[in-house]
Parts: sequence; C-alpha cells; structure tokens
Amino acid sequence: MDNQRLFLLVALALVMLLIWTTWQQDYGPAPATQTAAETPVESAPPATGTAPTTDTTPQAAAPEREPGRDGDASAFTDADVVHVQTDLFEIAIPLQGGNIRGARLRQYTVSEDDPALFRLLRPADPLFVAQSGMVADGGAAPDHNARWQAAAEQYTLDAGQDVLEVPIRWQSPDGVTVTRRYVFERDSYVVRVVQEVENASASDWRAYQYSQLRRTPQTEGPGFLGAASYTGGVIYSPSEKYEKVSFGDMEDENLSRDITDGWLAMIQHYFLAAWVPPREENLRYYSRVDDGEYVLGQSSPWQTVAAGETGRFENRLFVGPKEQDRLAKVAPGLDLTVDYGWLTIISKPLFIALSWIHDVVGNWGWSIILLTLGIKLVFYKLSETSYRSMARMRKLQPEMQKLRERYGDDKQQMNQELMQLYKKEKVNPLGGCLPILIQIPVFIALYWVLLESVELRQAPWILWIKDLSVRDPYFVLPLLMGATMFLQQKLNPAPMDPIQQKIMMGLPFIFTVFFMFFPAGLVLYWVTNNSLSILQQWIITRRIEAGDKKADA
Repeated sequence: MDNQRLFLLVALALVMLLIWTTWQQDYGPAPATQTAAETPVESAPPATGTAPTTDTTPQAAAPEREPGRDGDASAFTDADVVHVQTDLFEIAIPLQGGNIRGARLRQYTVSEDDPALFRLLRPADPLFVAQSGMVADGGAAPDHNARWQAAAEQYTLDAGQDVLEVPIRWQSPDGVTVTRRYVFERDSYVVRVVQEVENASASDWRAYQYSQLRRTPQTEGPGFLGAASYTGGVIYSPSEKYEKVSFGDMEDENLSRDITDGWLAMIQHYFLAAWVPPREENLRYYSRVDDGEYVLGQSSPWQTVAAGETGRFENRLFVGPKEQDRLAKVAPGLDLTVDYGWLTIISKPLFIALSWIHDVVGNWGWSIILLTLGIKLVFYKLSETSYRSMARMRKLQPEMQKLRERYGDDKQQMNQELMQLYKKEKVNPLGGCLPILIQIPVFIALYWVLLESVELRQAPWILWIKDLSVRDPYFVLPLLMGATMFLQQKLNPAPMDPIQQKIMMGLPFIFTVFFMFFPAGLVLYWVTNNSLSILQQWIITRRIEAGDKKADA
C-alpha cells in the first residue's frame, strides 16, 4: 500500500511540475529580445524556380466600393500613417511599406488592471507585423518597403455601415499603378487585401504577390514535456493538416513547399494572425530568418497583365483572438490554432461542454463548477471504487500495524502476511490509487482548456474574482483548496511508514503554495472537485461503517 501511495504521489508531483513549468512559460518574465531594424531584404522566394509558373491567377468578384472613397488619382497624397477604426479594430498602416504594422483589438484590454487596448500587431517589443508585396519579372513592383499614397489619413466604420474600404496607391515611373484595398467588415476579424494592377505601360507586366508574417520571439519556447503555450509559426494543408513551424525549425532550414487550399499563421497565447489565400490556388509557402526576425509567408502564381489591361491579386488576413467559432468559419482547420496539446481529444469535448453550459448560465465560473459536477458524475463509479477501497484499508490499519510490528525486520514475510490479509478481507490495495490515476489525464486536459481558451480571458466569476485566467488576487481559492485537501487526508488511511506520513501531511501546504500562482479558474475546478470528493467519500465511508455495525450485530 505504501508503494502505491508513493507511486501516486510521484504522479501528482509530475502533474504539478508540468503545470508549474507551463505557467512560468506563459506568465513568467519574458526574455529580452533585440529587434533588428528592418532592411530592404528580398521579400519572398526568388522568382526563378520557386513560385509556381502559372501565368493566370483565379479571379474573384471585386468587393463593393464605398462611394466617394477613392476619388481621382490626384486625390491620393503623401501621408505618414493611415488610421482605421472599426467596431473590432484600431489599425495603423504606415505608407512607408503600406502594410498593417499596428492592430489593437477593441474587445480586449491588456489586463483587468490595465484598461489599454490589447495590441496584437506591433512594430517592436516584440515585433509582429503583417506584410504583403509584389515581385515583378524585370520591372518595378511595390514590395513591403515601397512608398504608397493614401486618399485620406483617417477611416472609421460608422454606425449603420457594414463594410469599410481603405485604398492606398503605388505608381511606377513607366505607368504601372497598383491600388491596394483593405476591406473591413463589421463584427469580423478578417481583413480582405485586394491589389488591383492597372498596366498603362507599353509592355506586359509580369509579377507575383507574396504575403508574410514577420515577428520576433516572445518566449523561450516549450517547457517541461513540451507543455508550454506555443508561440511560433503554423501552416495547414489538406494533406498534412495542422503543422507547427517553430522558430527553431526556421533557424534549421528554410521552408519551401507548394500548398493548395492551405493557410499560414503566427500564433501565441490567446491570439493569432493568419494569411488565408483564395481557395483552389496553388501557392509557395516559405520561411526565413532575417537578423533575428522570423518570416513565414506564401507567394502566389505568376500573373501577366498585358499592356492596357488590369489584373488582380487577393488574400485574407485574420488578426484576432482564438475564438473557435469564428476561426472555424474562416478556413478549415484554423480552429486548431487553439492548441490543447497532446490531450486535444479530451480537451475539445470538455470545451464544447463548458461552452454549452456557459450558454445556459452565462457565467464561466459557475460553468466550471457545473462541468466539474458533470465530470464527477461520469467518474462516479470509479471514485466509488476508490473510496470503498480506502475505507476498507482504513478499517484494516490496526491489523496492518500489528503485522508491521511483528514482522518489521522481515520485509518478505510481512508482505506475504499483508497479501493474505488483503485476500481474506477481499481488499485490493491498488483499488484506491488506479481510479485516481485514470482521472489525471482529464485534469490535465481541463487545465489546457482553462489556460488556452480566450473565452475565459478576463472572464469574471463573483465578488473579487474578476478574471478566471489569472491568479486569485487574495489567495482565497488556494487556501480553500489546501483546506479541502487536508480534509481529504484525514478521510484517507494514513501510510504506515512515518516518513510517508510526514510527506502526505505536507502535501496540502505544498499544493497550496503552488496553486497561489495558478489561474483562478483552475483552482476553482480543484476546490469544487475536492469538495465533491469529500462529500462522496464521507457518504461511502459512513455506509461501510453502518454495514459493518449491522454485520457485527
């Protein structure tokens, strides 16, 4: 029995170490990163032999243009930055490059204590920007360092307006004009990026488009057993499905792969940015490291725009939270960026159940409590077996202590006598441990759900719990957890080994210290689970004792 207890103790310690390492990776001090100044490096894979050599690109319907926004070509003037505000975004588009280098999410703040809007895309600390450009075959084309002109410096999605279009323009000396349109829609984190080419030159113009994400690392990477909230690149293809392209992978070798109906993303805790190209278009996916900056991108097929004709390139950029319902509607597999780790098969149903409960009760804290109750009901029989075994072991403790005193110097003989006692009393010494071990994967899976689901970020419960994704500010829940764990220790049979007795009695204190730094939602689950376990164990123990009294009578 003592050995089984020790085994269970080691298993629980590993779980705690895993969670502690993950928490430190996510919320501990981030290492300082140096952001190199961006230089006019080659924007995408070289034209020769790396991008598909198709001369045509699938054409999509042009977006509806907002009346009066474009104006004449002369209306496009120099500016420094174009500012865009929608119901979900505050966007900054510097005209040196013409790309989104700043994106604040209006539905999310930095923290409960910091009301500033959360900034996902930023030019530094750490660098995280979305870029798009073109590479021409022998002619001029606007890359991600080109200078653009804008029709206005401020755009706002007004009340009653569902679509906002922001045009910027680039012109070459030989008559090629590229108009890039950022199309924003109400209640959407997807930005359509449409580039229209007007070839007023005397010769054909041949080019391809590239779209890429550029960033510097924010964390050191995976922690114990790889259990850290992943920050890095991701690509998706119908054949390979979801595939991580970590910063280390980018350093080891450059990615170069042709993918149709895929997408790419840079993800981090709770948020991501992703390029989602048009369907049925074959693109070259690539990666590169430029002076400590990691680039993950895609380049389109070649397209030729004849003299006097027009051409068109299009892509979609998702910049926002990992809200699974939204992600699933944008592209197949994009919801997989909510990374539940190696227990996704358990975590996903738990999140679905938690979301369903939340739709009914409207509070994530009460949803966690009700979900915990549901999990306890699912494992009721296993728990009952465990508690019955513990109750019988507790009843046998006087006899076991006598055997220990009698055969203390003869371990082999004592073990034989113990096995005979177990057989006589029909007690399985593993019965109290194995059911608990079986439930540990569910606990870890629920931990990932509570840690990775942006829906719980800054979600309040009651009174002082204003954010279930961060620690309890007054440590009330961790102290309650320690108290419930201490009560459980009193209900369980104590180990015969004095050293193990001291270790087991110290566990509530150790776990309390650990849980002081864990998300309040996870501690709430543990407190609820312990409280229900105490109630169930107390009822089962009383039933066994009452049955024994009847048998003796």
